Amino acid sequence: MIRAEAFTRVEFYDVDPMQVAWHGHYVRWMELGRRALLDRLDYGYEAMLRDGWSFPVVDLRLRYARPAVLGQELRILAELKEWENRVAIDYQISDARDGARLCRASSVQVAVRAGARELSFVCPPGWLERVARALAAGERP
Repeated sequence: MIRAEAFTRVEFYDVDPMQVAWHGHYVRWMELGRRALLDRLDYGYEAMLRDGWSFPVVDLRLRYARPAVLGQELRILAELKEWENRVAIDYQISDARDGARLCRASSVQVAVRAGARELSFVCPPGWLERVARALAAGERP
């Protein structure tokens, strides 16, 4: 599988008075994992824009298992599931120390020509080349 991980910590500004993280912050943490995955493929947001593309999120799903709490170290695992016609990524947010799952999530993004905002039904060549390179280097879907 093509995957990457990122780490973060639940900070004071992430929590409510009960010291539990607000549910919306999980989306921000997913972005940390997605960014790590894109960087691993050497096709981050800057490269997308240079190629004339953007990949907006069109579907986002989260399933919470346990709350994240103040001071907790988090591990975000992002795994590429689809990459040809759309970009589908699965995530798992867990406690970095004991591995307890806090949230399972997924996102779907589609290729859109930057500027024109035209949807493409296939991913652009630059993206496909990066994924092919990662697969040839030994990562398997």
